Amino acid sequence: MPATQRFEGPSDLHLHSVHSDGTESPAQVMAAAHAHGLRTAALTDHDTTSGWAEAAEAAASLGMTFLPGMELSSRHEWRSVHVLAYLVDPDDAELRAMTERIRSSRLDRARLMADRISRDYDVVWDDILAQTTDGATVGRPHIADALVARGLVRDRAEAFSGILSPRGDYYVALYAPDPLTAVQLVVGAGGVPVIAHPAGRAGLLPMPLMERMLAAGLAGFELEHRENVGSAVRTLRTLCRERDLIVTGSSDYHGLGKPNQPGENTTDDAMVTRIIERATGSAPVYP
Repeated sequence: MPATQRFEGPSDLHLHSVHSDGTESPAQVMAAAHAHGLRTAALTDHDTTSGWAEAAEAAASLGMTFLPGMELSSRHEWRSVHVLAYLVDPDDAELRAMTERIRSSRLDRARLMADRISRDYDVVWDDILAQTTDGATVGRPHIADALVARGLVRDRAEAFSGILSPRGDYYVALYAPDPLTAVQLVVGAGGVPVIAHPAGRAGLLPMPLMERMLAAGLAGFELEHRENVGSAVRTLRTLCRERDLIVTGSSDYHGLGKPNQPGENTTDDAMVTRIIERATGSAPVYP
């Protein structure tokens, strides 16, 4: 029987654990997904696959299908572009080299931001490390959690709109490849690239860039996401229909780090099947 015939929905293909900026372990993320009625879930931590093994074991024990994933950072001019990378080969040399470079940049950036913030606020590097787990991709959310723990802000949202804002004096830019390179790396690792929350307040990427990304193997767009806005979504939905692209819907769950809940948006079975059939880097883990 072909592997894709064993897949079952409903499916949420965008969830985060403590291996990046979520607040729960991979096993807890899978348990939360199961509790919300999901039967297929993807762990998509930022720039790392380190949570896959734990998530796969937990999902299988719950009778769920696990779809290995990652959210690869990229940048176009001033804006951050996140590329969801499904079923990549985690040992692909070029992709590993890039994710290691990005994670190193995140760590350097976090330390520099912490140094700047500590000049004006009662928070130090050890406070930030206390908000992480071993092997986690350190980032601004951990600084935000440290600020919350020290009583300097109420929650992550206040931290990001104030002290950690890109418009503020403490902000440091993150190194990341351009989106075209990110797509090429995912495809080169046998994965299926989908642009996360592509129609937010920053607007759509320029069409010439999207055309180059599609030519390089961009598979589709995450259109069902709470950060997307109407007019841009309609534009991308038309593009997806005309080009027969993959359309996904996901929660972008971060545990207590965001209000998003597992399964608040889901991906159609047919689209998940297309992702599985298109990938060559790794395979889903079935119960």
